[in-house]
Amino acid sequence: MAHLLGAEGLHLEYPTKVVFDSITLGIEEGDRIGIVGRNGDGKSSLLAMLAGRKEPDGGRVTMRAGTRVGVLDQADTLDDALTIAQSVVGDVPEYEWAGDARVRDVIQGLLADLAWDAPVAGLSGGQRRRVALAALLVEDWDIIALDEPTNHLDVEAITWLAGHLKKRWAANAGAFLVVTHDRWFLDEVCTETWEVHDRIVEPFEGGYAAYILQRVERDRMAAATEAKRQNLARKELAWLRRGAPARTSKPKFRIDAANVLIEDVPEIRDKVSLQSLAVSRLGKDVVDLLDAGVTYGDREVLRDVEWRIAPGERTGILGVNGAGKSTLLGLVSGAIEPTSGRVKRGKTVQVRTLTQRLDELTDVWNDPVRVVISSLRTEYTFGNGSKAQALTPGQLLERLGFSSAQLSTPVKDLSGGQQRRLQLLLVLLDQPNVLILDEPTNDLDTDMLAAIEDLLDSWPGTLLVVSHDRYFLERVTDQQYAVMGGHLRHLPGGVDEYLRLRSAEQNAPAAASAAAATPRLDGAALRAAQKEVAALERKIQKLTQQIDRSKHALVEHDQSDYEGLAEKMKAISALETEVEENEMRWLELSEQLD
Repeated sequence: MAHLLGAEGLHLEYPTKVVFDSITLGIEEGDRIGIVGRNGDGKSSLLAMLAGRKEPDGGRVTMRAGTRVGVLDQADTLDDALTIAQSVVGDVPEYEWAGDARVRDVIQGLLADLAWDAPVAGLSGGQRRRVALAALLVEDWDIIALDEPTNHLDVEAITWLAGHLKKRWAANAGAFLVVTHDRWFLDEVCTETWEVHDRIVEPFEGGYAAYILQRVERDRMAAATEAKRQNLARKELAWLRRGAPARTSKPKFRIDAANVLIEDVPEIRDKVSLQSLAVSRLGKDVVDLLDAGVTYGDREVLRDVEWRIAPGERTGILGVNGAGKSTLLGLVSGAIEPTSGRVKRGKTVQVRTLTQRLDELTDVWNDPVRVVISSLRTEYTFGNGSKAQALTPGQLLERLGFSSAQLSTPVKDLSGGQQRRLQLLLVLLDQPNVLILDEPTNDLDTDMLAAIEDLLDSWPGTLLVVSHDRYFLERVTDQQYAVMGGHLRHLPGGVDEYLRLRSAEQNAPAAASAAAATPRLDGAALRAAQKEVAALERKIQKLTQQIDRSKHALVEHDQSDYEGLAEKMKAISALETEVEENEMRWLELSEQLD
């Protein structure tokens, strides 16, 4: 493979810290590199030096003659005076850019829902991010450097970007470097991972899953080195191997070696024990949404929502921006009243929401962290029975990555990630039994995400999560729902099923046009298809009701009967699979009938 870029003896320091000390790296044609590491260790600085945006204090960066480097910064650099079209293609005539297949694909993939001549000034954060990405990707580059490209993007846009990067160049052409905390994205697009830590850059083969395996091996050979970090990594590896969606069918690391490493690692969550403890804390009734709907003026956001939330349930919520996810969570928390139907809450329910804002920190903004935690209760218990663990707020802070020196830092001077972790701690120590997390992964690095996931694994309550971070969503929840067309829809197939449904929804107009140009089903075939669709709808509704009843029956079941509970959960899983199969058949027939 041809050499594109080289860095030799790079040194970078600030008045109080040496960031890099004589690092040497190279980028070749075909490299697909993910950059990970703790916040503040220099990931963005490394990317900026390699891309020529930042001068090192020592050493040098050299490029092959004619190499073109494109950069996506974390900062919003769009000009509000321009339209979307001007931001993406500039003054290039339409007949030129419209004739380029790649440009058309980028515009269709990222901007199809936006008015081409709309001003940039009126766009949301996620829309601006998509415009900035499109402006970068329509150009020809030999190397693309992406700094947190998935920030503000939803699951669909992240999935599209991953597909684009995988097919943008031939296997041994082009290169990209990406700094991101999105572990699904790292695993999907990267063939090499660079870990930035302790003034060095350590390379690993493969994407995130392979990196985790090799890091565990490195830590094992180092014996007691970073013992806490090792345990978290091993636990995460166990999840990746045992059931991580979209990974078990195409593992990117040595399966035998992985199995040896995790053979003594228990399941990431003791679901039966957590369910039992949740029932004892919540009782049988949590929150029931009964034919609930919400209308704002003439706009109907939600309608006919039937959702009986069970004790200990761990559910992820998907949906495009504006679909009604926040309204749905508002119904659960009590912040929003339904305009139709009703919401029934259990007497012992205590709901807390970790919002995207930092509301919990407003009153302590100027206080040192030490003062904030001194006002909290002295002890907090995680887990159940013999696995219960009592931790002080200080120990929890340490578990969430705070050093003793940071205890004297005022809240306002903490980094965004540190503030986010402190906010989560304050919410947990309030001891809710229903926890709502609204985009909780913002500003957190991969190690801190793993630490928070570990903490949530032993949290005994009902957990509802809205997140565009697919890895986090799949990691901490046991099932997913989507808000689509004002309805709440169960997704037995998880995020993949949601993406299929969204793709079918977006392609429906084109499918309808194509159908109009082709002969329709004859009378007998049409009637048979319509009859089967009606039967499928009745069956799906019946199965969904059966699943709801079965989940509530779990609460009535003897919680010490582990085998009986396991059998009931297995039966529920089989019903959910049957629903998915029927939904896919319904979708096929509906496309034929449209």
